[in-house]
Amino acid sequence: MLSSAPRDPAALPRLLLSLLALALLWPGLELSELNPAVLLNEDNARTMGQFVSAFWPPEHGEEFLLLLGRSTLETLAIATAGMSLALLIALPASLLASRALSLSAVHRAGRPAWWAQALRWPVRGLLIFLRSVPEIVWALLFVRAVGLGPTAGVLAIAITYGGMLGKVYAEIFESVDPRPARALLTAGTPRLAAFAYGVLPNAAAEMISYTVYRWECAIRASVVMGFVGAGGLGQQMDLSMRMFAGGEVASMLLTFLALVLLADQLSRFLRGRFA
Repeated sequence: MLSSAPRDPAALPRLLLSLLALALLWPGLELSELNPAVLLNEDNARTMGQFVSAFWPPEHGEEFLLLLGRSTLETLAIATAGMSLALLIALPASLLASRALSLSAVHRAGRPAWWAQALRWPVRGLLIFLRSVPEIVWALLFVRAVGLGPTAGVLAIAITYGGMLGKVYAEIFESVDPRPARALLTAGTPRLAAFAYGVLPNAAAEMISYTVYRWECAIRASVVMGFVGAGGLGQQMDLSMRMFAGGEVASMLLTFLALVLLADQLSRFLRGRFA
């Protein structure tokens, strides 16, 4: 007699989870007021066509290209300077938030004492606060504080990405093999030396990979923040859109596309070299 086909024991839970996801999706679509049929409306399609047609031909005058080049370099500078300041926030915060260098864990079979865990919660709470506020909100606040220009964008990226990097770095430190660091700590090695020789060699590749990826994201974020006055390509694009200069907007969009493509290729190259 033929045996029955084996049944997947996880089939029913997967089906129930899928039905639950669909049940939650419907009220979400209702609350978002999603209506794709609006795009097919004849009047809306005509308006969008007129708007897009104004983008051709892209502006390529010498004076405008000089302005475009300066805005592009400003965007790169905002992203790079913001990431540099974010690293200054993330590295010490991640060391304070991580259990990788816990002395109490060395003497308690890898389990830190409750008071050691409690001391890390303020740092983790700070990292949560920094990354929970979107960078564009920080940019709006800093524009009010320091005025229009790249400074607001740099500070916004530094704060938001400092929280993101600090959280991920702490998790990377805790995910590597803890035995080298614990052996160094048991032998009386200072914590920073134990980190440099016991944790960092195993975590460096993953840290570099994530940092380069975040730098790529910072370039995109710096363009978006320009729309609230934080400098760079975004601010210039906002001015051109207000003046209905479609050709200038088209040139900036093409430049932004090339910039993101370049950043993506560079980050892929660096991740491949160091990963």
